[in-house]
Amino acid sequence: MKRVLVLDACQRSALAVTRSLGKRGVPVITADETPTSLAGSSRFSIKYITHHSAQLKPGEFIGDIIEICNDYSIDFIFPMTELTTNLLLRHHSDFPGITLPFPELDIVEMVSDKCSLCRIANSLQIPIPQTQYVDHTTSFADIHNLSIFPVVMKPGKSWVEYNGEWLHTSVRFATSGDDVKKILDTDEAFSAHSYLFQEKVPGFGQGIFAIYDRGRPITFFAHRRIKEKPPGGGVSVLSESVEVNPVLLQHARSLLDHVHWHGIAMVEFKCNNQENCYLMEINTRFWGSLQLAIDAGVDFPWLLYQMTCGTPLPTDISYKKGTRLRWLLGDLDRLYLILKSREFSLKAKLLACLSFVKPRPFSTHHETNRWGDMRPFWWELNVYVKNILK
Repeated sequence: MKRVLVLDACQRSALAVTRSLGKRGVPVITADETPTSLAGSSRFSIKYITHHSAQLKPGEFIGDIIEICNDYSIDFIFPMTELTTNLLLRHHSDFPGITLPFPELDIVEMVSDKCSLCRIANSLQIPIPQTQYVDHTTSFADIHNLSIFPVVMKPGKSWVEYNGEWLHTSVRFATSGDDVKKILDTDEAFSAHSYLFQEKVPGFGQGIFAIYDRGRPITFFAHRRIKEKPPGGGVSVLSESVEVNPVLLQHARSLLDHVHWHGIAMVEFKCNNQENCYLMEINTRFWGSLQLAIDAGVDFPWLLYQMTCGTPLPTDISYKKGTRLRWLLGDLDRLYLILKSREFSLKAKLLACLSFVKPRPFSTHHETNRWGDMRPFWWELNVYVKNILK
């Protein structure tokens, strides 16, 4: 079988990929910049390798990956983050004979850049929040007609190259012009790349997860977030597979068909209700709750592996609705945040404790702590305790 190098092995998505492929007999080598890792602790990782930081030493990182590929006869590389994906695609010519399951770099950058994505969405009549586009060279004094507050300030990209370094950007919120000026003066990300001002859309997040074979859709998946960390919105710690929203499916297909997509993608929306939804972004990598899709019946890593091998894929892929996935330590963190917060009533805190100790047992799968492969959970627990004791 073809050998796969799974990067960013500290990510939960990397563990899901390693388990999915490893259980089917695929030789999986894992790698990250840390001495040990989550996916590297799995019994399905035949070898774990430490490399230089992709963020701090991108040149050395690429050199390390070339060496790993040569030493272990790697056929495919599955990166888990936008940064490693971007670096590998930029240097793809340095990896002769190695397959990256993505479209060309210009397509990936066009889709992952929120500025260009919103323009594409406008041309396809896909709803986006009220948006003002700003070039990164524009000074605060030249920003006009900014009358919507609170406003969301979004760097175009999650990772930007600035002064020879890679910066991990984040969305910022401003309630006044003074807030905007302060953010522009202190956050280098807004000096490195074009960005957006968008109205703040209330509601809940929904995603459409997809896999495409050179412009042809293979299948789609959807879930809802039941619990998030932090509680007001963030990383999913308890999620459930649901029916794909037909409105969002139409929007996601229009976007991915338009760019002739290849590989996996997550199209994310913010919704006021089931009908009133706005495009937020497209993630061109595996997502954090990937294991839920696998448990429900859509094994995205295995489908991607088969597709990359040239194996014909099934045309009638379905999945079980109501399957749940719980990230135990993430759920524990969420409970801690609720208990220490003054924003929650005593009743809300008691209900949070009850939901933590009494989850639905038969339809809920645990993400990292799994019988037959418990070492990733012990690794995660060890890191968790060390962080508490710092």
